[in-house]
Amino acid sequence: MALRSIPIRRSGNRDNLFMGGDRELVMFSGLLAFALVFSAQELRATFAGLGLWFGALFACRLMAKSDPKLRPVYLRHRRYRAYYSARSTPFRVNRAAHERLPR
Repeated sequence: MALRSIPIRRSGNRDNLFMGGDRELVMFSGLLAFALVFSAQELRATFAGLGLWFGALFACRLMAKSDPKLRPVYLRHRRYRAYYSARSTPFRVNRAAHERLPR
C-alpha cells in the first residue's frame, strides 16, 4: 500500500507579514505615527510622523527580509534569565563518578 501524499499549500504556511514587515510592528509604528500627527496637529508633526512611519516601515521590511520570525525570537530571548550560572556540558568526564564505579 503506497503512502498518501498531501500537498502543503504556501498560503497556509506563510509568515504573518503586513506591508512587507512584521504585522504587529508595522501596525504599532503606524499607530504611533498617527497619534503624533493628530495629537500635535502641526505641519512639523506631520512631517515627523510621516518620517517616523516610512523609517519604521523600511526597518521592519529589512528585519522581515533577513528573518520573518525575528520579533518572536527577540521576545523569547528577553524572557530568558539575565544570568545563567556555570554548568558543565553533558560531554564532561566526571572523574569522581568514574572512580566510584566497580571495575
